[in-house]
Amino acid sequence: MDSHVEPFAHSACAGLLGVARRDITPPVGIYARNWGAAKHDAAEGIHRPLTLTALTLQEARDAQPLVLVAADLGWWRDAETERSVRGPVLEALRLDPARLMFNLSHTHSGPGMSQTLADLPGGRLIAPYMERVRAAAVEAVREALASAQFAALEWTQGRCDLARNRDLRDPQRPRVVCGFNPGAPADDTVLIGRVTRDDGRVLATLVNYACHPVTLAWENRLISPDYVGALREVVEARTEAPCLFLQGASGELEPAEEYVGDTDIADAHGRRLGHAVLSALEGMLPPRTELRFGGVIESGAPLAVWSRAPREIPHTLGARMLETALAIKQEYPPAAELERQLAACADRVLGERLRRKLAVRRSLGDGAKTPCRLWLWKLGAAYLAGVPHEAYSHLQTELRRRFAPRAVAVLNLVNGSTGYLPPAELYDEDLYQVWQSPFERGCLEQVLEACADGMKTLDAANSNGT
Repeated sequence: MDSHVEPFAHSACAGLLGVARRDITPPVGIYARNWGAAKHDAAEGIHRPLTLTALTLQEARDAQPLVLVAADLGWWRDAETERSVRGPVLEALRLDPARLMFNLSHTHSGPGMSQTLADLPGGRLIAPYMERVRAAAVEAVREALASAQFAALEWTQGRCDLARNRDLRDPQRPRVVCGFNPGAPADDTVLIGRVTRDDGRVLATLVNYACHPVTLAWENRLISPDYVGALREVVEARTEAPCLFLQGASGELEPAEEYVGDTDIADAHGRRLGHAVLSALEGMLPPRTELRFGGVIESGAPLAVWSRAPREIPHTLGARMLETALAIKQEYPPAAELERQLAACADRVLGERLRRKLAVRRSLGDGAKTPCRLWLWKLGAAYLAGVPHEAYSHLQTELRRRFAPRAVAVLNLVNGSTGYLPPAELYDEDLYQVWQSPFERGCLEQVLEACADGMKTLDAANSNGT
């Protein structure tokens, strides 16, 4: 029997890391109707500012970077608008498309992000606002690269039960509604990345958590990052460094107390998550440190002794963008039919649903299948997997199970946002995430296998980064 005991250490990578932030709070009066039940169209004030934060990672000063952008935005309402923001970043930095992940927090209290909304109240402000977001992204990335320092990114895991299952069976009708289901399990994992210099100073923290920011809903008329704003406030007050929030695979997850107009509730949610992050950070080993088994001391019981020791952290970074073709539901209407239905619709709630559905269909095209790009990074011994959809948490829990004990951060709404990816067994239910999704049964499982295969390929290409 092998008697060797492996050291314990956090998944980590080292290199040149830079961080920079820009304020992207939109103007009051911009179109911000994100709920069918809303009575208003334009934002009437600001709860908390919206931010865009860039993190860059390089193996060396002359190496092409990995660029992670975290933005307090809701979702791209069409592919053209998304490309109009990501494209200039790729062009300005001459980046390989595999090396940029633009992740949205998914706040439902942000501005509408499509120039097709220009004729609606406040819609004329969208085009100049998107230009401002484009400029902010390029500026933040350039500043992050210019200020990059040699540092280590190390990961730990915490827990927070803010996220709860939201697939609740309707007691009155044979359907499943979106709302707190106290009897169903929910992934409560908080994955935290800590970026530190050799002297221990924290340069940034990354918080990967899966929970829909839908605390504030149709009664709220303010621009808000939802719970993410107070989360950042709590973490940054302690670390004195920027905190990037990375929305996880939250297709069926949201707070138990949601759909309100009270911003105090959103702030309380954020503080709750923020303190969970700080608790996990307190439990981390010092930077560039591992625990080594030092033998057994005989006492009242045989005691296994572990002690801290310095460790070498891999500098290997890998990136891969892969593509898989997802089947579109046969019954999903073509764009022309959705345009006809929208033109004839006088109901605000139904009209909002049709407008979103039309934007999705235009992004996908009218074919039977659509290409789905996935972004996979290997950061030393950790992984980032970015998907341009709203996957259920099964995607992250299963990838973490397969690749344990290495850290795996799964990010929804990366470089696009089209539709939900529910598990195959839910397709027999009358469930919003199923009937909203344009994708056929089995697409979540297909994306899962594609991610797993891609991560294995990165492993083989960077075998010295474990």
